[in-house]
Amino acid sequence: MLPLSYLIKRTSQLVLVIFIAVTVNFMLPRFLPGNPVEISLQQKIAISGTYTVNPAIIAKQYMGEFGLNKPVLVQYYTYWKSILHGNFGVSLANYPTPVASMIKAALPWTLGLLLVSAIIAFLLGSLLGGLLGWPRAPRALRLLAPGLMGVSVIPYYLLAIILIFVFSTHWQLLPGSQGYDPTQMLGFNWASVVDILRHSILPGLSIVLGGVGFWALSMRGMMISVQGEDYITFADAKGLHPRRIFFWYGMRNALLPQVTQLAVALGVVVSGAVLVEVIFNYPGLGYLLFNAVEGKDYFVIQGIVLMLIVSIAVALYIVDLIYPLLDPRISYRRK
Repeated sequence: MLPLSYLIKRTSQLVLVIFIAVTVNFMLPRFLPGNPVEISLQQKIAISGTYTVNPAIIAKQYMGEFGLNKPVLVQYYTYWKSILHGNFGVSLANYPTPVASMIKAALPWTLGLLLVSAIIAFLLGSLLGGLLGWPRAPRALRLLAPGLMGVSVIPYYLLAIILIFVFSTHWQLLPGSQGYDPTQMLGFNWASVVDILRHSILPGLSIVLGGVGFWALSMRGMMISVQGEDYITFADAKGLHPRRIFFWYGMRNALLPQVTQLAVALGVVVSGAVLVEVIFNYPGLGYLLFNAVEGKDYFVIQGIVLMLIVSIAVALYIVDLIYPLLDPRISYRRK
Protein backbone atom coordinates (compact mmCIF):
# COMPACT_ATOMS: atom_id res chain seq x y z
CA MET A 1 0.00 0.00 0.00
CA LEU A 2 1.27 3.48 -0.84
CA PRO A 3 2.24 5.71 2.08
CA LEU A 4 0.02 8.74 2.57
CA SER A 5 2.97 11.17 2.41
CA TYR A 6 3.99 9.92 -1.05
CA LEU A 7 0.41 10.00 -2.29
CA ILE A 8 0.06 13.62 -1.16
CA LYS A 9 3.40 14.50 -2.77
CA ARG A 10 2.51 13.00 -6.15
CA THR A 11 -0.98 14.51 -6.08
CA SER A 12 0.54 17.92 -5.33
CA GLN A 13 2.89 17.52 -8.29
CA LEU A 14 -0.05 16.59 -10.51
CA VAL A 15 -1.97 19.68 -9.40
CA LEU A 16 1.11 21.84 -10.04
CA VAL A 17 1.53 20.44 -13.55
CA ILE A 18 -2.14 21.11 -14.32
CA PHE A 19 -1.85 24.64 -12.91
CA ILE A 20 1.19 25.41 -15.07
CA ALA A 21 -0.47 23.87 -18.13
CA VAL A 22 -3.61 25.96 -17.67
CA THR A 23 -1.57 29.13 -17.13
CA VAL A 24 0.64 28.60 -20.18
CA ASN A 25 -2.38 27.61 -22.26
CA PHE A 26 -4.07 30.85 -21.21
CA MET A 27 -1.10 33.12 -21.86
CA LEU A 28 0.23 31.84 -25.20
CA PRO A 29 -2.65 33.00 -27.45
CA ARG A 30 -2.58 36.41 -25.79
CA PHE A 31 1.09 36.87 -26.67
CA LEU A 32 0.44 36.19 -30.34
CA PRO A 33 0.20 39.20 -32.64
CA GLY A 34 -3.20 40.20 -33.94
CA ASN A 35 -6.73 39.79 -32.69
CA PRO A 36 -8.08 36.22 -32.90
CA VAL A 37 -11.66 37.40 -33.28
CA GLU A 38 -10.88 39.83 -36.12
CA ILE A 39 -8.73 37.23 -37.86
CA SER A 40 -11.56 34.69 -37.70
CA LEU A 41 -14.07 37.22 -39.04
CA GLN A 42 -11.76 38.26 -41.86
CA GLN A 43 -11.40 34.64 -42.90
CA LYS A 44 -15.16 34.17 -42.95
CA ILE A 45 -15.57 37.31 -45.06
CA ALA A 46 -12.82 36.16 -47.44
CA ILE A 47 -14.64 32.85 -47.91
CA SER A 48 -18.14 34.29 -48.32
CA GLY A 49 -17.07 37.48 -50.07
CA THR A 50 -19.85 39.54 -48.49
CA TYR A 51 -20.80 40.94 -45.11
CA THR A 52 -23.73 43.03 -43.90
CA VAL A 53 -22.15 44.51 -40.76
CA ASN A 54 -18.79 46.18 -40.26
CA PRO A 55 -16.32 43.50 -39.06
CA ALA A 56 -14.91 45.89 -36.46
CA ILE A 57 -18.35 46.20 -34.84
CA ILE A 58 -18.83 42.44 -34.80
CA ALA A 59 -15.32 41.94 -33.42
CA LYS A 60 -16.04 44.41 -30.63
CA GLN A 61 -19.20 42.53 -29.73
CA TYR A 62 -17.29 39.22 -29.79
CA MET A 63 -14.56 40.67 -27.59
CA GLY A 64 -17.13 41.73 -25.01
CA GLU A 65 -18.92 38.38 -25.10
CA PHE A 66 -15.69 36.38 -24.74
CA GLY A 67 -14.30 38.77 -22.12
CA LEU A 68 -11.20 39.57 -24.20
CA ASN A 69 -11.57 43.31 -23.55
CA LYS A 70 -11.18 42.93 -19.78
CA PRO A 71 -7.91 43.07 -17.76
CA VAL A 72 -5.70 40.01 -18.03
CA LEU A 73 -6.16 39.02 -14.39
CA VAL A 74 -9.92 39.13 -14.77
CA GLN A 75 -9.64 37.01 -17.91
CA TYR A 76 -7.40 34.56 -16.06
CA TYR A 77 -9.87 34.23 -13.20
CA THR A 78 -12.75 33.79 -15.65
CA TYR A 79 -10.73 31.20 -17.57
CA TRP A 80 -10.13 29.11 -14.46
CA LYS A 81 -13.78 29.43 -13.43
CA SER A 82 -14.93 28.31 -16.86
CA ILE A 83 -12.57 25.32 -16.94
CA LEU A 84 -13.69 24.11 -13.53
CA HIS A 85 -17.26 24.17 -14.85
CA GLY A 86 -16.25 22.27 -18.01
CA ASN A 87 -16.63 25.33 -20.21
CA PHE A 88 -13.83 25.92 -22.72
CA GLY A 89 -15.49 28.84 -24.45
CA VAL A 90 -17.21 29.16 -27.81
CA SER A 91 -15.72 28.32 -31.18
CA LEU A 92 -14.84 31.39 -33.23
CA ALA A 93 -15.06 29.56 -36.53
CA ASN A 94 -18.32 27.78 -35.69
CA TYR A 95 -20.01 30.36 -33.51
CA PRO A 96 -21.99 29.83 -31.30
CA THR A 97 -21.02 26.14 -30.94
CA PRO A 98 -19.39 25.46 -27.54
CA VAL A 99 -15.87 24.05 -27.63
CA ALA A 100 -16.80 21.41 -25.05
CA SER A 101 -19.50 19.98 -27.32
CA MET A 102 -17.07 19.83 -30.28
CA ILE A 103 -14.50 17.99 -28.15
CA LYS A 104 -17.20 15.70 -26.76
CA ALA A 105 -18.28 14.76 -30.28
CA ALA A 106 -14.71 14.07 -31.48
CA LEU A 107 -13.34 12.38 -28.34
CA PRO A 108 -15.04 8.96 -28.75
CA TRP A 109 -13.59 8.62 -32.26
CA THR A 110 -10.07 9.38 -31.03
CA LEU A 111 -10.34 7.08 -28.02
CA GLY A 112 -11.78 4.29 -30.13
CA LEU A 113 -9.04 4.61 -32.75
CA LEU A 114 -5.85 5.88 -31.11
CA LEU A 115 -6.18 4.37 -27.66
CA VAL A 116 -7.12 0.92 -28.89
CA SER A 117 -4.48 1.00 -31.64
CA ALA A 118 -1.76 2.17 -29.24
CA ILE A 119 -2.58 -0.55 -26.72
CA ILE A 120 -2.64 -3.23 -29.44
CA ALA A 121 0.74 -2.01 -30.71
CA PHE A 122 2.09 -2.02 -27.13
CA LEU A 123 0.89 -5.55 -26.32
CA LEU A 124 1.84 -7.06 -29.67
CA GLY A 125 5.20 -5.28 -29.83
CA SER A 126 6.10 -6.17 -26.23
CA LEU A 127 5.24 -9.82 -26.80
CA LEU A 128 7.24 -9.99 -30.04
CA GLY A 129 10.17 -8.16 -28.44
CA GLY A 130 10.13 -10.49 -25.47
CA LEU A 131 10.20 -13.51 -27.75
CA LEU A 132 13.01 -12.00 -29.85
CA GLY A 133 15.11 -11.55 -26.72
CA TRP A 134 14.29 -14.93 -25.18
CA PRO A 135 16.88 -17.63 -26.03
CA ARG A 136 14.31 -20.45 -25.97
CA ALA A 137 11.97 -18.78 -28.46
CA PRO A 138 11.66 -20.24 -31.99
CA ARG A 139 14.49 -19.10 -34.21
CA ALA A 140 12.08 -18.27 -37.01
CA LEU A 141 10.94 -15.23 -34.99
CA ARG A 142 14.38 -13.67 -35.37
CA LEU A 143 13.60 -13.09 -39.03
CA LEU A 144 11.05 -10.51 -37.89
CA ALA A 145 13.69 -8.22 -36.37
CA PRO A 146 14.83 -6.54 -39.63
CA GLY A 147 11.25 -5.97 -40.71
CA LEU A 148 10.29 -4.49 -37.34
CA MET A 149 13.29 -2.18 -37.44
CA GLY A 150 12.31 -0.98 -40.91
CA VAL A 151 8.66 -0.38 -40.01
CA SER A 152 9.52 1.42 -36.76
CA VAL A 153 11.22 4.31 -38.58
CA ILE A 154 8.31 4.99 -40.96
CA PRO A 155 6.01 7.80 -39.71
CA TYR A 156 2.32 7.13 -39.12
CA TYR A 157 1.17 9.40 -41.91
CA LEU A 158 3.46 7.79 -44.50
CA LEU A 159 2.17 4.36 -43.56
CA ALA A 160 -1.35 5.76 -43.88
CA ILE A 161 -0.67 6.91 -47.45
CA ILE A 162 0.80 3.51 -48.36
CA LEU A 163 -2.16 1.65 -46.87
CA ILE A 164 -4.66 3.86 -48.70
CA PHE A 165 -2.90 3.25 -51.99
CA VAL A 166 -2.70 -0.52 -51.53
CA PHE A 167 -5.97 -1.45 -49.81
CA SER A 168 -8.29 1.37 -50.87
CA THR A 169 -7.12 2.65 -54.25
CA HIS A 170 -5.48 -0.40 -55.81
CA TRP A 171 -7.40 -3.34 -54.35
CA GLN A 172 -10.48 -1.38 -53.16
CA LEU A 173 -10.97 -3.67 -50.18
CA LEU A 174 -11.40 -1.07 -47.44
CA PRO A 175 -12.61 2.55 -47.29
CA GLY A 176 -9.83 5.12 -47.30
CA SER A 177 -11.61 8.12 -45.77
CA GLN A 178 -14.23 9.18 -43.22
CA GLY A 179 -15.10 7.44 -39.97
CA TYR A 180 -18.29 5.97 -41.39
CA ASP A 181 -20.34 5.87 -44.57
CA PRO A 182 -22.16 9.22 -44.96
CA THR A 183 -25.24 7.35 -46.18
CA GLN A 184 -25.26 5.20 -43.04
CA MET A 185 -27.59 6.25 -40.20
CA LEU A 186 -25.48 5.58 -37.13
CA GLY A 187 -27.11 3.93 -34.16
CA PHE A 188 -26.73 1.12 -31.65
CA ASN A 189 -27.02 -1.63 -34.22
CA TRP A 190 -24.79 -4.21 -35.86
CA ALA A 191 -24.68 -2.45 -39.24
CA SER A 192 -23.27 0.74 -37.66
CA VAL A 193 -20.65 -1.21 -35.69
CA VAL A 194 -19.46 -3.05 -38.80
CA ASP A 195 -19.35 0.16 -40.82
CA ILE A 196 -17.31 2.02 -38.16
CA LEU A 197 -14.92 -0.92 -37.77
CA ARG A 198 -14.32 -1.12 -41.53
CA HIS A 199 -13.49 2.58 -41.69
CA SER A 200 -11.14 2.32 -38.70
CA ILE A 201 -9.05 -0.61 -39.98
CA LEU A 202 -6.66 1.35 -42.20
CA PRO A 203 -6.00 4.30 -39.84
CA GLY A 204 -5.69 1.89 -36.91
CA LEU A 205 -3.36 -0.38 -38.87
CA SER A 206 -1.08 2.54 -39.72
CA ILE A 207 -0.72 3.34 -36.01
CA VAL A 208 -0.20 -0.29 -35.01
CA LEU A 209 2.44 -0.89 -37.69
CA GLY A 210 4.20 2.34 -36.80
CA GLY A 211 4.33 1.49 -33.10
CA VAL A 212 4.81 -2.26 -32.93
CA GLY A 213 8.40 -2.08 -34.15
CA PHE A 214 9.35 0.50 -31.53
CA TRP A 215 7.85 -1.54 -28.69
CA ALA A 216 9.38 -4.79 -29.99
CA LEU A 217 12.92 -3.40 -30.22
CA SER A 218 12.64 -1.73 -26.84
CA MET A 219 11.30 -4.88 -25.18
CA ARG A 220 13.94 -7.04 -26.83
CA GLY A 221 16.73 -5.02 -25.23
CA MET A 222 15.11 -5.13 -21.79
CA MET A 223 14.41 -8.84 -22.03
CA ILE A 224 18.07 -9.51 -22.82
CA SER A 225 19.12 -7.45 -19.79
CA VAL A 226 17.06 -9.55 -17.33
CA GLN A 227 18.18 -12.97 -18.58
CA GLY A 228 21.19 -13.13 -16.29
CA GLU A 229 19.28 -12.15 -13.15
CA ASP A 230 19.26 -14.48 -10.16
CA TYR A 231 15.48 -14.93 -10.15
CA ILE A 232 15.59 -16.26 -13.72
CA THR A 233 18.33 -18.74 -12.81
CA PHE A 234 16.51 -19.76 -9.62
CA ALA A 235 13.20 -20.29 -11.44
CA ASP A 236 14.98 -22.41 -14.03
CA ALA A 237 16.69 -24.44 -11.31
CA LYS A 238 13.33 -25.12 -9.65
CA GLY A 239 12.19 -26.77 -12.85
CA LEU A 240 9.34 -24.37 -13.59
CA HIS A 241 7.64 -24.56 -16.95
CA PRO A 242 9.45 -22.44 -19.59
CA ARG A 243 6.25 -20.56 -20.38
CA ARG A 244 5.84 -19.58 -16.73
CA ILE A 245 9.46 -18.44 -16.54
CA PHE A 246 9.02 -16.39 -19.68
CA PHE A 247 5.84 -14.58 -18.64
CA TRP A 248 6.10 -14.32 -14.84
CA TYR A 249 9.84 -13.88 -14.41
CA GLY A 250 11.06 -12.51 -17.72
CA MET A 251 8.24 -10.44 -19.24
CA ARG A 252 6.91 -9.15 -15.92
CA ASN A 253 10.24 -7.66 -14.86
CA ALA A 254 11.25 -6.40 -18.29
CA LEU A 255 7.85 -4.79 -18.82
CA LEU A 256 8.18 -2.13 -16.11
CA PRO A 257 10.04 0.51 -18.19
CA GLN A 258 7.63 -0.20 -21.05
CA VAL A 259 4.66 0.76 -18.90
CA THR A 260 6.17 4.16 -18.14
CA GLN A 261 6.92 4.71 -21.81
CA LEU A 262 3.34 3.78 -22.67
CA ALA A 263 1.93 6.73 -20.72
CA VAL A 264 4.27 9.12 -22.54
CA ALA A 265 3.79 7.38 -25.89
CA LEU A 266 0.03 7.91 -25.77
CA GLY A 267 0.63 11.66 -26.02
CA VAL A 268 3.15 11.12 -28.82
CA VAL A 269 0.67 8.90 -30.68
CA VAL A 270 -2.05 11.56 -30.42
CA SER A 271 0.25 14.30 -31.68
CA GLY A 272 1.68 12.12 -34.45
CA ALA A 273 -1.70 10.74 -35.44
CA VAL A 274 -3.09 14.20 -36.16
CA LEU A 275 -1.96 13.79 -39.76
CA VAL A 276 -3.36 10.26 -39.83
CA GLU A 277 -6.82 11.57 -38.99
CA VAL A 278 -6.39 14.39 -41.50
CA ILE A 279 -5.33 11.97 -44.26
CA PHE A 280 -8.30 9.70 -43.56
CA ASN A 281 -10.70 12.59 -42.79
CA TYR A 282 -11.35 10.76 -39.54
CA PRO A 283 -13.65 12.80 -37.24
CA GLY A 284 -11.41 12.70 -34.16
CA LEU A 285 -9.54 15.21 -32.04
CA GLY A 286 -6.60 15.28 -34.45
CA TYR A 287 -8.79 16.31 -37.36
CA LEU A 288 -10.58 18.84 -35.16
CA LEU A 289 -7.25 20.29 -33.99
CA PHE A 290 -5.97 20.54 -37.56
CA ASN A 291 -9.06 22.46 -38.65
CA ALA A 292 -8.81 24.71 -35.60
CA VAL A 293 -5.16 25.55 -36.34
CA GLU A 294 -5.96 26.15 -39.98
CA GLY A 295 -8.86 28.43 -39.07
CA LYS A 296 -7.06 30.06 -36.12
CA ASP A 297 -9.85 28.96 -33.80
CA TYR A 298 -7.94 29.71 -30.61
CA PHE A 299 -10.56 28.53 -28.14
CA VAL A 300 -10.76 25.08 -29.75
CA ILE A 301 -6.95 24.84 -29.85
CA GLN A 302 -6.74 25.79 -26.18
CA GLY A 303 -9.36 23.23 -25.19
CA ILE A 304 -7.79 20.32 -27.08
CA VAL A 305 -4.19 21.09 -26.06
CA LEU A 306 -5.15 21.51 -22.42
CA MET A 307 -7.05 18.23 -22.43
CA LEU A 308 -4.08 16.38 -23.98
CA ILE A 309 -1.63 17.81 -21.42
CA VAL A 310 -3.87 16.94 -18.49
CA SER A 311 -4.50 13.45 -19.88
CA ILE A 312 -0.78 12.69 -20.17
CA ALA A 313 -0.13 14.07 -16.65
CA VAL A 314 -2.92 11.92 -15.20
CA ALA A 315 -1.68 8.86 -17.10
CA LEU A 316 1.83 9.26 -15.68
CA TYR A 317 0.33 9.79 -12.23
CA ILE A 318 -1.67 6.56 -12.45
CA VAL A 319 1.32 4.59 -13.79
CA ASP A 320 3.45 5.82 -10.90
CA LEU A 321 0.85 4.69 -8.39
CA ILE A 322 0.38 1.20 -9.86
CA TYR A 323 4.12 0.50 -10.11
CA PRO A 324 4.22 -1.38 -6.77
CA LEU A 325 1.40 -3.61 -8.02
CA LEU A 326 3.45 -4.57 -11.07
CA ASP A 327 6.63 -5.14 -9.08
CA PRO A 328 6.32 -5.82 -5.31
CA ARG A 329 10.04 -5.01 -4.90
CA ILE A 330 9.29 -1.34 -5.52
CA SER A 331 8.45 0.59 -2.38
CA TYR A 332 7.89 4.29 -1.86
CA ARG A 333 8.36 4.14 1.88
CA ARG A 334 11.28 5.95 3.46
CA LYS A 335 13.93 3.75 4.98
